[in-house]
Amino acid sequence: MNTTQQVQEELSARPPGGEAGMVSVIMPVRNEGNAIRRSLQAVLAQDYPPEKLEVLVADGMSDDGTREILQAIAAEDGRVRIIDNPAGIMASGFNKALGHARGEFIVMMGGHTEASPNYVSTCVHALQQGLAECAGGMTESRAEGNWAKAIALALSSRFGVGPVAFRLDCAEQKYVDTVAYGVYSRRAIDRIGILDEELVRNQDDEFNYRLRKQGGRILLLPGISARYSNRATLKSLWRQYYQYGYWKVRVLQKHPRQMQPRQFVPALFVSALALSLPAWFLAPGTKWLALTLGSLYASASLAASFGVALSGRKWRLTALLPAVFATLHFGYGFGFLTGLAHFWNRWQIFGPVSVPKRSAGIEPGGAG
Repeated sequence: MNTTQQVQEELSARPPGGEAGMVSVIMPVRNEGNAIRRSLQAVLAQDYPPEKLEVLVADGMSDDGTREILQAIAAEDGRVRIIDNPAGIMASGFNKALGHARGEFIVMMGGHTEASPNYVSTCVHALQQGLAECAGGMTESRAEGNWAKAIALALSSRFGVGPVAFRLDCAEQKYVDTVAYGVYSRRAIDRIGILDEELVRNQDDEFNYRLRKQGGRILLLPGISARYSNRATLKSLWRQYYQYGYWKVRVLQKHPRQMQPRQFVPALFVSALALSLPAWFLAPGTKWLALTLGSLYASASLAASFGVALSGRKWRLTALLPAVFATLHFGYGFGFLTGLAHFWNRWQIFGPVSVPKRSAGIEPGGAG
């Protein structure tokens, strides 16, 4: 019996969960003035019992009007509380808010994300059934403008981001390596520790690896989704994926057993191409190498662009997709290589794995 069949049978065989447990939605934000109202409204409109839902917004000292919007919403709805996050990064904001959270279930939600109305209730139901320690749904992009739409298409393709289940397909329940906006049991978080505040990016990636390493299961559920506004320019996309590649090195250093060959492909390709270009001039007989590498990538990118445009019925975006794919792959590859150079002496292959512990002032279920 495969994993999907097992999950479906367990869901149908077990009775519905009992009394609704308290849920704490944690939203680390900084300068989300254009999106925070929609995101909060989506959380507050969940079909979960209102008296069992609280929202903790960890504000990274926003200066674009986000704070004023939060204060206005909090004044109208007592379920919303604002937590100061002077460090300004996602991990520190989540950890600070966790110290104030009263929930039996913890939701890691983004400040520019709109969760479907049944997101929390569906995930909590699965956790109450004992099917997983973390659950989540599909991640969908909300895009305006041709470049943003092309980026959204690329982020939902295997050629663009690899086999990331929560971006590609979720017709049936299945266990996965990670989800973007997870709902966690508080007991699981208390067991594995807080988010690693060294990481500016990939915090949830590292966190979910620790969860799985200790036997925790992450369940991807159909019928629910979280929509977010993806990057709208190649410059901002490059910056994002450069940081993903850069900080991925630290995740792999902390957890060497997490390594998979596909994680090194962008960096290896960038390295091979970079080395082949000088060889073109220094050793003219090797110019075929650069031509071969470039031709293979260009062919694969064009084929993927046509395939993605065809599947999404967005033919007008076909010409933009090769540039988007190149930005994703080269940005991540250069970031990874830079991370290797910067963190060259911090591998822990033969040493103990560091696990972030609860910092002072963060206690399970603390009222703050």
